[in-house]
Amino acid sequence: MRGNKRFRITRSAALSCCRALLLLALWTPPWAHAQSPYQGPMIDAHSHLSSLEALDSLIAAMKRHNVSRVALLGVGAVQPRDVEWIGAAVTRYPNRVIPFAPLPDPTNPAGVKRLETRLGTGRYKGVGEVHVRQVSRKIDRSADDPAFGQYLELAATHGVPVVIHSELNDAASKSLAQALKRRPNVTIVLAHAGSAEPGRIESLLRAHANLRVDLSGMHFMRNPSLASEKGPLNPSWKAVMEKMPDRFLMGIDVWAPQLLKAETLDRLMLWTRRVLGELNRDAAEQIAYKNAARLFKLE
Repeated sequence: MRGNKRFRITRSAALSCCRALLLLALWTPPWAHAQSPYQGPMIDAHSHLSSLEALDSLIAAMKRHNVSRVALLGVGAVQPRDVEWIGAAVTRYPNRVIPFAPLPDPTNPAGVKRLETRLGTGRYKGVGEVHVRQVSRKIDRSADDPAFGQYLELAATHGVPVVIHSELNDAASKSLAQALKRRPNVTIVLAHAGSAEPGRIESLLRAHANLRVDLSGMHFMRNPSLASEKGPLNPSWKAVMEKMPDRFLMGIDVWAPQLLKAETLDRLMLWTRRVLGELNRDAAEQIAYKNAARLFKLE
């Protein structure tokens, strides 16, 4: 009798365990009920190379995840071989790479002639990444600096956008607003959304038609991010992206060697498609592909 009772208790416990496992399998976190990952075409509007050898890894990942093009930008004055690497990348993958002309120091007027020569080739689709304010590198320049204004005018003449890195505070926001107002004929792309809150970005976008915002580097490995690796898209960002879908571009912003490893690229590109999938279809298509294609004159 005692043996049978022990068997019945064990069987009951097993059944309870099975029921619990079934419920766990059926339960999904709230974000899993969101729209499925975005499956349409995609352009990475902002990335870099850590070396020319890293290019093949990046292109292979793009092919795996249906990323048709990548904009390759310079990294301020950090990588002196950016021009060489970007040029070689275009030669090797002309239908994949969107080349940008690096601009190491936007306050040095001596570089204007050099940039004019590069843009005069018609090869480059933009200028940047230009570091205007980056706290970690103790860079704090004004977007409305007269010397930088010469570069902006040059970009406007050649019809290409300028991507700037400016971590916005009140002063940086003011100088950016002044630069945008003073030169309405140039398109400035604020990289990484200026590390700012959605409200500040929305106000700037409403005030300046020549401003675009790229969401590069706002992935789960950085802060601030649009979403954790498995979590939902930040609702405040979602709201402003769907409210003004024609003003945003999506970029991944790889540049360090560890980010250009195959497994990391897979995680970043899967995350990007998942986040885009939480937007309505029109917003997702514009941010993933259409805005970049239009801005870089790929259409």
